Amino acid sequence: MIKAIGIAAVLTLISGCTGAKQRPSATGEQASAATPSYTANADSLYSHVERQMAFGPRTPGSEGHRECGDMIVRRLHAYGVDSVAQQHAPVTLYNGSRFTARNILGSINPTADQRILLLAHYDTRPWADNDPDPDNHSKPVPGANDGASGVAVLLETARLLGHALPDSIGVDLLFVDLEDSGVSGGEGTEETWCLGTQEWVKQMPYTAENRPRFGILLDMVGGADARFHREYFSNRAAPSLVNRVWAIAREAGYGDRFINNQGGAVVDDHLFINRAGIPCIDIIESTNTATGSFNPTWHTIDDDLPAIDRNTLKAVTQTVLNVIASPL
Repeated sequence: MIKAIGIAAVLTLISGCTGAKQRPSATGEQASAATPSYTANADSLYSHVERQMAFGPRTPGSEGHRECGDMIVRRLHAYGVDSVAQQHAPVTLYNGSRFTARNILGSINPTADQRILLLAHYDTRPWADNDPDPDNHSKPVPGANDGASGVAVLLETARLLGHALPDSIGVDLLFVDLEDSGVSGGEGTEETWCLGTQEWVKQMPYTAENRPRFGILLDMVGGADARFHREYFSNRAAPSLVNRVWAIAREAGYGDRFINNQGGAVVDDHLFINRAGIPCIDIIESTNTATGSFNPTWHTIDDDLPAIDRNTLKAVTQTVLNVIASPL
């Protein structure tokens, strides 16, 4: 993804199976009981990251990329997600390379009209072009934080909600492809990023009645001691949603993680979801104290398992689960 800085003036861009289940009832005595709660497990989250990292870099067209997509589909079925659909779309990178984007959508309670969309990218960047060593610039990014962490949040959500979400609420888990192969730096490069999402919004599986009320993008949500500021474009497109998510995080004791101040402006998948008519925000570390922008491992070969913080993953996932559990 690209990041935009200098937001006080002009934005300057830099790189950046269906089956019957037992569910809580939405009517009757059970509906008057306390709001359902779900508890994220830090070790489970870390294992989701480990499983992805075992495939190696998930760069477009690689065997690791294919295996990771297959794993996601298997896990969604195993966790009881009602419907799993895949979209395959041809895309061309800015350098002329051609691939087929594979987007994966798991839907819990697909017939519910009240829907929430969660998304993350599962591909990894083919070039570690932000690495301090120029000799590493042609190497692929391992993608523990930038890729695997967001997917881990979605998989943990599927694990906890697949058999437990009240029928009145639907959650869509979108794993998008080819997010991270864009041009680093410079204006006019926005469309080179988020290619999978750009294709997905052309064929969204929604009607006016069941379009998600809102979306949350999870990107780089596993960094050591990460702090999440209010991303600029999120704040501009869906300020009330940002308010709600940050307040829920604070109520859960994560106010030191979710900083209620303006963060950077990031060109990411949420921009294209917003343009498609679904209010969507980005939970992303964009104001790291060491760099002033992304986590120090961003687009480097150091974005590997040692860079992942279980506590960060749990704080973000628990916040998302609490948002789902709270009244819409």
